[in-house]
Amino acid sequence: MLITMVAASLATLQANAADTYTIDPAHTRVGFSARHFGINNVKGVFREFAGTLVLDGEVLKEATATIQVQSIATGVAQRDNHLRTADFFDATNYPTINFKTKRIEKQRNDFIMVADFTMRGVTKELRLPVTLSKPIKDPWGATRVGLEAKTKLNRKDYGIRYNDLLESGIPAVGDEIEIEINAEATRPAAK
Repeated sequence: MLITMVAASLATLQANAADTYTIDPAHTRVGFSARHFGINNVKGVFREFAGTLVLDGEVLKEATATIQVQSIATGVAQRDNHLRTADFFDATNYPTINFKTKRIEKQRNDFIMVADFTMRGVTKELRLPVTLSKPIKDPWGATRVGLEAKTKLNRKDYGIRYNDLLESGIPAVGDEIEIEINAEATRPAAK
């Protein structure tokens, strides 16, 4: 009985030691890059998203994110509208892209977030290497942390099969998509 109570107390203390940080959209960029005609990379961003990071001191424990597909922006309205159709993201039927960690692996000074990544209704495990800054106090008393991440995925794994080919046989859009995240997250000052 005493051992059970001690174990429960330790678990509670460990759970309370973790802090939840909220992604700051004003200081975060969720971007992507896709090969176009095999000669150039077209870059874009998602402008609307939300997420959290859970840290125990300086150690990342968990991350979640929800991206609004309608917010896609590449700088060309016609292309953005096409990306929202069933040829690509099918924003009407799949309005969000979701990310939720299953576990965190530490590698030297960096972390690998192993997560369920859901896009177009397909969930696959994604390994996302991240670099996390040390938490700092901002001028308003909040605590901030920075996160940088970059990985690649195959769009066809998520049902994005648009595949117009040029005369040469080169695809109009490459299969490999690079994802790049530069984020800040905040924890409000204690009241």
